Amino acid sequence: MTVDALTDVAGVRVGHATRVGDGWLTGTTVVLAPEGGAVAAVDVRGGGPGTKETDALDPRNVVQRVDAIVLTGGSAYGLDAASGVMAWLEERGRGVPVGADPGQVVPVVPAACVFDLGRGGDFRARPDAELGRTAVEAAAASAPGAPVPEGCVGAGTGAAVGAMKGGVGSASVVLGSGITVAALVVANAVGSVTDPGTGVLYGELFQGRVEYPEARVHEVARRRLAESAARNAPPPLNTTLAVVATDAELTKAQAQKLAGTAHDGIARAVRPVHLLHDGDTVFTLATGGRPLSPAHPLALNDILAAGAEVVTRAIVRAVRAAESVEGAGGAWPSYRELYGG
Repeated sequence: MTVDALTDVAGVRVGHATRVGDGWLTGTTVVLAPEGGAVAAVDVRGGGPGTKETDALDPRNVVQRVDAIVLTGGSAYGLDAASGVMAWLEERGRGVPVGADPGQVVPVVPAACVFDLGRGGDFRARPDAELGRTAVEAAAASAPGAPVPEGCVGAGTGAAVGAMKGGVGSASVVLGSGITVAALVVANAVGSVTDPGTGVLYGELFQGRVEYPEARVHEVARRRLAESAARNAPPPLNTTLAVVATDAELTKAQAQKLAGTAHDGIARAVRPVHLLHDGDTVFTLATGGRPLSPAHPLALNDILAAGAEVVTRAIVRAVRAAESVEGAGGAWPSYRELYGG
């Protein structure tokens, strides 16, 4: 049975750590690979990324597999959350072997951050190594194939899309070949996720599943968003992050191609996208359980197309699952409050 989430890829687990209140509105999300790690790659399209260990994922470089990926709030400060994940992995002997002793490893933990500084009211309230450890422990404690909590949790706690509340979303698909492709997204974009003329989510327009809000509802929503945008403090420094996972057996180069095409899924759901003040980053994980047939060299195409599709759906789910937030750091109404279910 599938749960339409990243955890539909066997062995992949997700954990969130969330901090809200007393100036906090942020968190960290960890994607934990199966024992032995997974082939990983990355593609960065935003002009203002905050990342860690992305160079290690270049197909030309020595690291082949990673054990975890960290998505975090806190802008560049929040990348410290990866240190807590590294420590947890080291304690279990998981990482790149660098010595004769089995415990002598260096865990390679790629990470990327979203900008949410000050959204809870305290600019200095941001994820650290302790929060990263909490998130990876939550991932490890989760049951195989468990549903992934969505909305204002983990790295999506303080996320915003334009003047609207963002969050975490996930989606998956099983191809005719039996290969699973899934995505987890932190929707935190400078651009809008809604058509300005109708209020329909761009991602749903692309999917062809559209219920148009009443004109009266849309006009009220537009006024509310304009009021929120005027109240919230600039600058609009945001980022959409994604992890796309598959149980297909991919090389690092193939995984990097998947990361690149998965960005199309962001572009279908957010407009404009990949701006200078975005840090849009997509990671990929390939667990290798299902080999691609050498007799069909273009079999990768189905996986590439599916990667973009699940990213679009995950963004839609993130926005629909988000809840309104109003406090000392600003006000971000949710799509659900503005337009209903």
